[in-house]
Amino acid sequence: MSGLRETKKRSTRQAILAAAVELFAARGFERTSIGDLARTAGIGKGTIYGYFRTKEEIFLAFCEDELDFIFRSLAEESDPAAPLVDRLLNLFLAQFRYATRNREFGRILVREIAFPAAAASARARDLDARYLAALGELLAAACARGEIAPGYDPFLTAAHLYALYLVALSGWYTGYLTSEDEVENSLRTVLLQTLNGLGLRPADRFATAKDLS
Repeated sequence: MSGLRETKKRSTRQAILAAAVELFAARGFERTSIGDLARTAGIGKGTIYGYFRTKEEIFLAFCEDELDFIFRSLAEESDPAAPLVDRLLNLFLAQFRYATRNREFGRILVREIAFPAAAASARARDLDARYLAALGELLAAACARGEIAPGYDPFLTAAHLYALYLVALSGWYTGYLTSEDEVENSLRTVLLQTLNGLGLRPADRFATAKDLS
C-alpha cells in the first residue's frame, strides 16, 4: 500500500508541476493563482497546499529539477578531465536544454532566477549555493591542472561565466541564434575569449585607459 501511496503522490506532484508549466507560460507567474493551478491539475486547492505552500515553492521545485538535470549531465560526461571549456559547455548546454523545453516557460524561469521580484528565500539561496559549488568544482579542478591561474575570485568568476551563458540564451530568444549548434559555437567562442583573455599583455586591475595607452 505504501508503494501505491508514493506513486499517487508523485503523480499528483507531477500534475501540479505540469499545470504550472502550462499556466505560467500562458499567463505569467504573477497572474496565475493557486486556484488556477488546482483547476488545471484537476485537484482541490487544499491538495496543492499539501505539496507546496506558495507559488514560489512550485517555482523552486523547477529550479531544483534543473539542478538535478545539470548534475546528471556532468556525472554522465565521458571525460571528467576534459578541458575546462568543454566541461563548462556541458553544464551550460544542459541548462539551455532544460530551459528551452517550453520556450515561454523557460523565459519566465530564467527571468525569475536572474532577476527575481523579491529577495531570495533561504531555499533559493541554498539552490544558488549548490549551483555555485558545481561551477566552483570545475574551476578548482582546472586550476589544479594548470588551465587557469590561481588567485581568481570563485564567486565573481562563476558570475562572469554565468553571464556569458545568459547572453547566449538571450541570443536564442531574440532570434540571433537559431539552433543549439549556434548557441554552442557562440558559447565556446566567448568562453575561450574569457579564459584566454583579449589583451596583448596583462592589464593591471587598477590601470586606467590612459595608463594602458
